[in-house]
Amino acid sequence: MRILLIGSGGREHSLAWKISQSPLLERLWIAPGNPGTAQCGSNVDIAVDDLDGIVDFAKREIISLVVIGPEGPLVAGLADRLAVEGIRVFGPKADAAALEGSKAWSKEVMLRHRVPTGGYRFFRDLNTVNSYLDGGATYPVVVKASGLAAGKGVVICEDVSSARAAAKSMLDDKIYGDAGETILVEEFLDGPEASVFALSDSRTFLCLETCMDHKALEEKGLGPNTGGMGAVCPNPLVGPRTADAIERQVMLPTIHGMNHEGKRFQGVLFAGLKLTPAGPKVLEYNVRFGDPECQVLMMRFQSDLVPYLDACAKGTLEEVEAPEWDPRPAITVILVTDGYPGNYTTGAPIHGLEALDENPDVQVFHAGTAMRGGQLVTAGGRVLAVTALGADIHQARKAAYAAVDAISFEGMRYRKDIGIAALEAVDSIA
Repeated sequence: MRILLIGSGGREHSLAWKISQSPLLERLWIAPGNPGTAQCGSNVDIAVDDLDGIVDFAKREIISLVVIGPEGPLVAGLADRLAVEGIRVFGPKADAAALEGSKAWSKEVMLRHRVPTGGYRFFRDLNTVNSYLDGGATYPVVVKASGLAAGKGVVICEDVSSARAAAKSMLDDKIYGDAGETILVEEFLDGPEASVFALSDSRTFLCLETCMDHKALEEKGLGPNTGGMGAVCPNPLVGPRTADAIERQVMLPTIHGMNHEGKRFQGVLFAGLKLTPAGPKVLEYNVRFGDPECQVLMMRFQSDLVPYLDACAKGTLEEVEAPEWDPRPAITVILVTDGYPGNYTTGAPIHGLEALDENPDVQVFHAGTAMRGGQLVTAGGRVLAVTALGADIHQARKAAYAAVDAISFEGMRYRKDIGIAALEAVDSIA
């Protein structure tokens, strides 16, 4: 198969790494890719938002399957454009991608199809939301941008003053641009989070292993939200009974509900959940693999990934068997540049990766990197995803942090507690 993968982050490097191992692969291109994906296939200098360029390239190279990594081109309708040309694509069309592109509409879908979620109201006017925050809200509340904000448009507010400030920053100051034209004020749900993924061809679905994400910048969940500072797979808090409840109460009604809405969902549905005392509830949906969850999922996915991606695109998912998983847990630790998720500098030389090439149980996936004059340098806020397998969570942590210790660049920061919550969960279950 001739496959074109869209994207340039750590998620796409892990997908390229896994796809490149398929015996079905004839050739892999990544647009635009990064120095890590260049080791798995051929990078193509086409931006993810250059829909015309992507479609033209796919036609010219007779691409068998396009795999769309990030949410932006999905919401912009890249899958629709490719379908018109008769090119198979893994990823939903724009109408279904609105599950992520509009959190306000996504909430309405959940309510219509009785998917458990928190209460909410949405607003487009600062005076109106302030009136609600002053008199009608029960604190804490969550203030959230409705549109795409790269995982950063969420603020947990303990009191009215912080909630008013968050609403003003989104609606008036436009810190998230058009993504904050509509905001949601949501009920704060108590309980640990879980990331759950299901492959779907719109007629059937297949749940993957669960993950535990670490979104906050600092240890113990402190500091601002980021795109993700680390992940663990599997999530020890999601036992068989909880996984069954998620499948029956969340994934099934959502995918079937999208069919009833006339917006068939094909690709990977990512539900960010709170495991509340009343059961799992959806915080929000994403319509692509999570980052950094994709890195730990790909590390543990032992089957050939390509038949699953292709089956979703062709509508034949019911014909493939459940994938095999490495029984060992995986942990990824994200290395970021000082200042992230705010202002940061780039161009710092990265050292130490060559010392990690010999260990198959450790993979370093590139996110924000570039090559300049033969030197690998930082080129983004999230720079590398250091990912490791271990016999148990403790050993996976040990391997991941040993690899982190081998890497250096100016301003390098990372959380030192990735996997601790998972260890505590294992201990509490035992």
